[in-house]
Amino acid sequence: MLFKNITILDENFEIKKDMYVVTEGTHIKYVGKERPAGEFDREYDGKGKLLMPGFYNSHAHSPMALMRGYGENLALSDWLNTRIFPFEDKLDGNAVYWGTLLSYAESLRFGIVSSSDMYYFMDEMVQATVDSGIKGNISRSIVHFSDSDVWELPSMHEMKRSFEQYHNICDERIKMDMSIHAEYTSNPIAVKAVADYAKENNARMHVHVSETKNEHEECKGRHNGMTPTQYFNSLGLFDVPATAAHCVYVEGEDYDILKEKGVTVATNPISNMKLASGICNVPELLRRGINVAIGTDSTASNNSLNFMEEMKAFALASKVNLLDPKVVSPTETLKAATVNGAMGQGRCDCGFLKEGARADLIVVNLNVPHMHPIHDLKNNLVYSACGSDVLLTMVDGKVLYDNGEFITIDIEKTIFEAEKATENILKQL
Repeated sequence: MLFKNITILDENFEIKKDMYVVTEGTHIKYVGKERPAGEFDREYDGKGKLLMPGFYNSHAHSPMALMRGYGENLALSDWLNTRIFPFEDKLDGNAVYWGTLLSYAESLRFGIVSSSDMYYFMDEMVQATVDSGIKGNISRSIVHFSDSDVWELPSMHEMKRSFEQYHNICDERIKMDMSIHAEYTSNPIAVKAVADYAKENNARMHVHVSETKNEHEECKGRHNGMTPTQYFNSLGLFDVPATAAHCVYVEGEDYDILKEKGVTVATNPISNMKLASGICNVPELLRRGINVAIGTDSTASNNSLNFMEEMKAFALASKVNLLDPKVVSPTETLKAATVNGAMGQGRCDCGFLKEGARADLIVVNLNVPHMHPIHDLKNNLVYSACGSDVLLTMVDGKVLYDNGEFITIDIEKTIFEAEKATENILKQL
């Protein structure tokens, strides 16, 4: 496919105008000012448009699309215990499949090319990922409270089986990660077992860390003053490449551990603000050279996957939190939304627009009133753009969303089945 006469956000996150980009197979073959020779399956006129890397959603619970708007105006603990956990208790594989597919359709509409998902019903989640064509790092979240052998849990066997069966299938489009849900939903036995399995199998880790003040302080009370970051580190959870979601209340030595262990912090600004959990200190993480990526969390706590909106919240939250308009630049924001997220997922050939990289690309409409005038296009992308400005989403060189059309997803059927599954669960509550 040839993109012609198009503005691009290049590998150095600089804007270049009137460029030609060629994708061939799964990769970007050519980027340059001159039109390349040859015939192309499709030529895309880039006038008034921007080509840039797609977004990498670094923390999500995609099946929870079924709970969008179901638990409102509640703090995290009440939200989980009175609304989310009772609903989740009634989920089955069919509901998870359609909820996941609904989230993936929304993701593609808003330019998300890959998501780091933490949930259960792995077979159905993988099938939705395969069917949609999107990329996914999928992990079976482990919860365990008792002193019994953790390997007696069906969830541990699901974790192990799904890793063995699905990891790196579809030309590595699908990756299976390991996951401890959180410190407050597990014990050292479970943490150590999952950490050991991850190390033995060179797997990545995904975990909630210090999302709320209560979680953070209660962990310190349970574990001789250790924060969640220190506690997990002591049990080897960060001995493999890990994504720590939230990190709103990390402190002191936590920053040193995150840096030393190469942990990616997936901050979720809209979810954290909506649940009144707090604001992650992104400027301090960036100052220390920690890889910071952006997540939406679930649409039950967000309530959308509009990544343009998430980028704006990411940039603004730190400014108001520190009362400093200079912190978190548009370039830092765009990197967190793209290449930093790809690196956190272990996708080292993704997240940037250059020859030889995977063709995970989106086209953004510049020919709309709210994107003009353009004094600095990166500023407009972060502060002015809307999710609806995404015209095309491509994953591994395949166009999956194109100007209102979902190529791989029957959107009417998906909406119908997701609504039906939700109604069936509500009848049981």
